[in-house]
Amino acid sequence: MARVDQSDDWRERHAPTISTFESLTLEAYGHLPEEFRALASDLIIEIEDFPTDDVFEDMALETPFDLLGLFEGRGIGERFSMESGTLPNRIILYRRPILDYWAENDETLGDIITHVLIHEIGHHFGLSDDDMERIEASVEHVGDGSPT
Repeated sequence: MARVDQSDDWRERHAPTISTFESLTLEAYGHLPEEFRALASDLIIEIEDFPTDDVFEDMALETPFDLLGLFEGRGIGERFSMESGTLPNRIILYRRPILDYWAENDETLGDIITHVLIHEIGHHFGLSDDDMERIEASVEHVGDGSPT
């Protein structure tokens, strides 16, 4: 039985760094529907390797790989109170758990980042799972113009 080399250029590649992951996230964000991005313009998007110890404990995670992303803040429906001194809303994507999920599934890294980003932004808007699925279905693959 003949073997075919399918290593492509992976011999020289490393796992994406946090800065590379941030670039992938910004690219994914740029491909979200414009109306969706306009409403989410006040969000801070950050990349971290793992959840903090506080998040780990608060969410009762079994392992640090259990959480791909997190929305922190007040959703749009909760914002109209007179409370002051609150931190800005932010979304954190966790690089290592996302890479682990990617290794175990048959999806592209870009598609997974897009999915997690939409899901976490959806928390900001209070969207249903169906709403988030519709938004995700409207996103185009980067570079080829075809839907995800």
